[in-house]
Order: sequence, then structure tokens, then C-alpha cells
Amino acid sequence: MNMWLLAVSVPLLPAIIMLSTRCRHRVSSLYHKALAWARKMVGGKVCVRRTHAFVFTQCTHGKVDSVLETFDLYAAKNPSLAIDQDMGKILDEAVMRLHPSSVLELGMHCGYSSVRMLRLLPPTGKLITVEMDPLTADLGEEIILVSGFKHHQFQVLTSSSANIIRTLHLFLDQNCRKGLDLVLMDHDPQQYLPDLLALQKEELLCSSGCSILFINRTRGSDEDLREVLAHVTLNPKYLSIGKHLPFILEVLYKKDD
Repeated sequence: MNMWLLAVSVPLLPAIIMLSTRCRHRVSSLYHKALAWARKMVGGKVCVRRTHAFVFTQCTHGKVDSVLETFDLYAAKNPSLAIDQDMGKILDEAVMRLHPSSVLELGMHCGYSSVRMLRLLPPTGKLITVEMDPLTADLGEEIILVSGFKHHQFQVLTSSSANIIRTLHLFLDQNCRKGLDLVLMDHDPQQYLPDLLALQKEELLCSSGCSILFINRTRGSDEDLREVLAHVTLNPKYLSIGKHLPFILEVLYKKDD
């Protein structure tokens, strides 16, 4: 019996070894991807907690400039998920140029960009910020309140961007019925194009003009923006490039003739 098994197994040995090697490599690849994701998630939460603790204890409460300066002070010496000052200046320029009454932010990162935009919005302006991680959303909302803003000026929604976009009409008040004037995307780059398409499909972008800003954290590489850039190229009637810098891409949307 043993000799029969040996006789049958020997010809199949190369195939068995090959299959085993492929499976091992696949399992190893999946393991390392899962480990990288876990480290990213844990590291992100730790960063958010530390950022929040530093800003909350070191800033002057009720002073928006103090909050932003404290964020920058933290980022100068520590890893931070907040946008840097170069990105912040482009964001400031867009808000001051557009005077938006309705802004959507996808990806909160402890509230730095939220605070930066809120301080420049007109009196009737409102920010809706979407964050999938409950911890980040709670800490970010506290930072916004510490900066001196009130709940009628902003709304924090804890959800995936895809789920929120499908129901966003429910969260837009009468002042925002014409659509979003400004969208900031700083979440999962793989969601950039799907979310842009969903915003167009749901007719949530202001037809008379809307600016969509895509944060590029790879700096210098357009890998994360390739699909968005291709979509803009294929739809010149409605979309165009406003700014294309190593760290940020601005896409302009206008549907009205």
C-alpha cells in the first residue's frame, strides 16, 4: 500500500510543490497586506489621539488662530494626518475665491482642515464633514467646538463617503439646495473617482460652478489621481483643471451653459 502511494505521489510532487509555493506566497501576501492595514489603522488612531491631546491642552480655547498654530506646532515635530501649510494655503485661496455657502469635506483627520475652512466661510456658510472612524469624528468635532464654532455652522457625519453621498440631500439645508460650492477630498484615494461620479450622479455639485479639491499625499506622483485626471479629460464639457500641484489637484465643475 505504501509503495503504491509513493508511486502515485512521486510524479505529482512537482505540481504539489508548485501549488504549495503559490499558496504560501498568496497567504503571505494577504498576511502582509492585513498587517499593513492594521498598523495603519492603529497608527492613525494613536496619531489622532496625540494630536487632539496636544492641541486641546496647548491652544487658547475659542481662538481659531491659536488652534491652527498649535496644530502646525505639533506637526513640525510629530507625524500628523492634518494637511500641511502648503495645502492649507491653496485651501484658503479656494474658500476666499468661492465664498461657498455649502462645503463638503470627506476625511476629517482631527479637524484641522475643517477649522481652516470654517474660519473663512461667509456668515451663512455651512460645512458638512464626513469621517468613517468614530474616534476621529468625535475628537475632530471637539476641536471644532474648541475653536469657537457652533453646531449650526457645521455638521459631523460618521459614515463612509459612499453611504453619505447617497443621502446627502437630507443634510443640506435651504441655503444649500443649489448644490455644493466646494468639496475637499482627503480620505481614501481609491474613492476619489467613485465619489466624484456619485456626486455628479446625485446632482449634488452646484451647476453654476463648484470646486473639488483632491489632496495628493504622495507628493509628486499622480498615481492616486490618475483615474480622476482621465475622467476630467474625457468630460471637458463639465470638468476642467483649476490647479495641478504636486500635493493638490483642483477640478472645476460647471454644468450651466
